[in-house]
Amino acid sequence: MHKPHRFGYVALVGRPNVGKSTLFNRIVGQKISIVTRRAQTTRNRILGISTGAHWQIAFVDTPGMHLRQRGALNRYMNRTAQGALADVNLALFMVEGGRWTDEDSNVLTQIEKRGVAAFLLVNKVDRIKRKEGLLPFLEASASRYPFLEIVPVSALAGDNIERLIELIVPRLPAGEAGFPDDQITDKSVRFLAAETLREKLTRRLGDELPYGLGIEIEAFNETHKLTSIGAVVWVERPQHKPMVIGKGGRLLKRVGSDARKDLELLLDTHVYLRLWVKVRDGWSNDERALRQLGYHE
Repeated sequence: MHKPHRFGYVALVGRPNVGKSTLFNRIVGQKISIVTRRAQTTRNRILGISTGAHWQIAFVDTPGMHLRQRGALNRYMNRTAQGALADVNLALFMVEGGRWTDEDSNVLTQIEKRGVAAFLLVNKVDRIKRKEGLLPFLEASASRYPFLEIVPVSALAGDNIERLIELIVPRLPAGEAGFPDDQITDKSVRFLAAETLREKLTRRLGDELPYGLGIEIEAFNETHKLTSIGAVVWVERPQHKPMVIGKGGRLLKRVGSDARKDLELLLDTHVYLRLWVKVRDGWSNDERALRQLGYHE
C-alpha cells in the first residue's frame, strides 16, 4: 500500500530554560538554536527542518513564555512564542519531569486559548532517580489538558526522540514537502553568526551578563575561502562595556576565538572576525531599536 507523504509545522513551546532548544537541535541534527544555562537565551522564532523518506516536519523553536513583562524585548519574546501557536499543526509542550510551575500553567493557558492539538513532552527524565516517582506527575499532568500523547524524553541524552518522531508523523496532514530536502533552517547565515556570538558572550560572562546585550552584524563578506564578519555588541549602560571587553580586551578576544571556531565549522571557510562594543541606552525597551537588531515578528 502506498504511504502518503506528510508535511506540517510543529511548535516547541514551554517556559524558559526547560530544554526546548536542546531538543530542537537534536531533532534537526545540527546546532541552529543557541543553548546556554541562562533563561531566555532563545529570543526569536527559528525554523528547523527534519526530512524523512515519507515525511517532512518544520519544527518551530520559540522563546520561553514567561510571566514577567519588564520591557519591550520581553513582550516581543512572549508575542513571538504565542504567535507560533497560531499557524502550526501540532504543539509540543515541554515541561520538566516532576516540576510544574506557574509559568507552565501560563503556557498551557495559551495552548488552550487557541485549541491547538498538543503533545506533552516531559523532559529531563534521565535526572529522576526513582522512576516510579514520575508516575503521579504524569497522571496529574495528563488531567490538565486532552493531550494527544504524553512522551517522556531527555533532550540532552536523546532518549525517546525517535519514538517522538514516529508519533508526530501520523498527526500531520498529507502533503508535499514544503522545503528542499537539504534545507535545515529558514534563518540566514548572518543571523546564525549573530546568534553564535551571543551564545559565546553569554557563556563567558555567566551571571555577570547584562540583560540588554544584542548583536548586530554590520559587515558580512563571503568568498569560497574566507568569510569576513564585522559585528557590534550592543550594551545598554556605559558600565557594561568594560564587562564585555574584559581586562586588556581579553574576554572579548576569547569570545571572538570561540565564535570563530564554530563559524568556520558552520561556513566551511576561514573566518576573519572583528568585534566592537557600543552603548545604546535602553535599546531592549525600544521597539525601533529591536527591529534594527532583527527582532521583528
